[in-house]
Amino acid sequence: MGKLLREIAKRVLGEEEAKRIWKRIEIIGDIAIIRRPFNYPIDKLKLVAQELLKTIPNIKSVWLATSEVKTEFRIREYTHLAGELRSETIYKEHGCSFKLDIRKVYVSPRLNYEHARIAKLVKPGEVIINMFAGIGTFSIIIAKYSKPRKIYSIDINPDAYNYMVENVKLNNVEEIVKPILGDAAKVIMERLTSVADRVIMPLPGLCYEYLEYAIMGLKKGIKGYIHVYDFTEADKGEDPIAKVEEKFREKLSGLGIKHHVIFKRIVRTVGPRKYQVVLDIEVQKT
Repeated sequence: MGKLLREIAKRVLGEEEAKRIWKRIEIIGDIAIIRRPFNYPIDKLKLVAQELLKTIPNIKSVWLATSEVKTEFRIREYTHLAGELRSETIYKEHGCSFKLDIRKVYVSPRLNYEHARIAKLVKPGEVIINMFAGIGTFSIIIAKYSKPRKIYSIDINPDAYNYMVENVKLNNVEEIVKPILGDAAKVIMERLTSVADRVIMPLPGLCYEYLEYAIMGLKKGIKGYIHVYDFTEADKGEDPIAKVEEKFREKLSGLGIKHHVIFKRIVRTVGPRKYQVVLDIEVQKT
């Protein structure tokens, strides 16, 4: 798909300008989203949108993301560019279907690999807390492809929660995935202390602040696992993974928690010298 998007952008804008655009096109279900380069003319993006509709029959609507992800509900602002005036779609990943509205919830196909990777790590019978579950992608894919006993799937965005409830039914995992509406810290303190074998924290920006609540959710006396996803900036010569690892080592040491980072990788580049990093952390909670 990347090669096709590059060719479409070249056809409309020319070689040089295409370099600024094609990697900023994301397809979710039958909707294409273009993330606008700084001050780039919208008229030119409308030409790209029309060409997307003509070239890729499965795309029915094209939108321009006019802001970064913001608010505690993790949503962007959008402007319609071409095609159907519709922002709700069905997104499919790893054999699962997810209903969503791009203007109301957050979803990123670029986490596709991570969804499958974490699912493969889950052992039969595990209890999992997904602290920032969104529409349920991590939770539902794990439920379909692993054998967890229960996944407590929490999100504070009411729209994300409602879509998650619908997606749990759509994928027939009601017996495993328990959607919960609320702030993850409060939910764990009130209802889910010391219940989980594994905690997933797929929200950069809050994973550091909420780390102590993730630990609170883990069972005592066993080795548990926390998966944190965080953003960092790294200048030339700096290691972004090392920066995130050091940050979380200091936090866990300050909390007096025995831990070991067992896996780490750059998930994606999100801007100039800005990266998303994942750490898999083994924790011994006493």
